[in-house]
Amino acid sequence: GGGGGGGGGGAGAPNIGATNATIFSGRAYPNSTVTLLKDAQVLTSTVAGSDAQFSISLTGLNAGSYIFSVYSEDYQGSRSSLLTFPVSITAGANTDIGGIFLAPTISADKSQVKKGDNITFFGQSIPSSEITISIHSDQEIFKKVNTDKTGVYLQVVDSSVLDMGDHTAKSKSAKEGQISSYSKAVSFAVGTTNQLLTEKPKVEASTTSDLNSDTKVNIIDFSILAYWYNKVTPPSKVDLNHDGKVNLIDFSIMAFHWTG
Repeated sequence: GGGGGGGGGGAGAPNIGATNATIFSGRAYPNSTVTLLKDAQVLTSTVAGSDAQFSISLTGLNAGSYIFSVYSEDYQGSRSSLLTFPVSITAGANTDIGGIFLAPTISADKSQVKKGDNITFFGQSIPSSEITISIHSDQEIFKKVNTDKTGVYLQVVDSSVLDMGDHTAKSKSAKEGQISSYSKAVSFAVGTTNQLLTEKPKVEASTTSDLNSDTKVNIIDFSILAYWYNKVTPPSKVDLNHDGKVNLIDFSIMAFHWTG
């Protein structure tokens, strides 16, 4: 079974076949890069379709038990929570891990909202899904909104119903009987003034090549860049000099920003 550690995923029973293949499939965000990790190391990545569906096929894995994880990034570059699940690989058998459903992303337009004013929550999931936003207050408050055809959602909340002080909000997605786990939580406060979040923090020069957004440039980023080497239409974040391809120039740029 799948979904352990992160929730929202399912795993089918191994199918015996002539080849030894492990297939991961499910839904992320439309046209987003989906990254697969094995035992906490980046293994490979793929790009989800416009319907948010993705599939990753691996061959040649030795028999044994592994911990796999999957994450994606939305249209703003916000990363999903990590979905982690154990998988046992049997020699000579195909293993199908299907039904993966990554949690939505969630952001807010304010770090603090003046009580009585509106605060807006937004993020991305699969297209035409139902988003449930949970706001932690003395009494938990739930709001529902649907995503559009690109998987984007936006919900305006009147802070009059919220208590003064610190709060968190998180979201989950549902479609066709399948429900994701909750997203990472976003923090905000209800106070006497508004404090807007109008722009994302600027990326420092030392993290220009930080492809997995962990504030370091190391072997994980190298592995992501290596996957896209000489491939057609790489994601703009991976194409470090923005010339439409990943080649030795991009590796040189990464080497310059290397932090280890």
